[in-house]
Amino acid sequence: MKQSDSFEHCGICEEEKAKGIHLYTTFICTECEYNMIHTEPREEKYNYYLQKLKNINQPKLYS
Repeated sequence: MKQSDSFEHCGICEEEKAKGIHLYTTFICTECEYNMIHTEPREEKYNYYLQKLKNINQPKLYS
């Protein structure tokens, strides 16, 4: 039996990844999840992750 890999678009790094979590309607890959958890608030990357996560709260517009 052949297993097909399913890739999804990560909302943080914007790359196609196979493994991760779904937060509301956004997919976050395991690498970004790990990096976010281990980033200290005083680091520059912290603000980058905050900006990306703010976009998750905004509902999708369907027309």
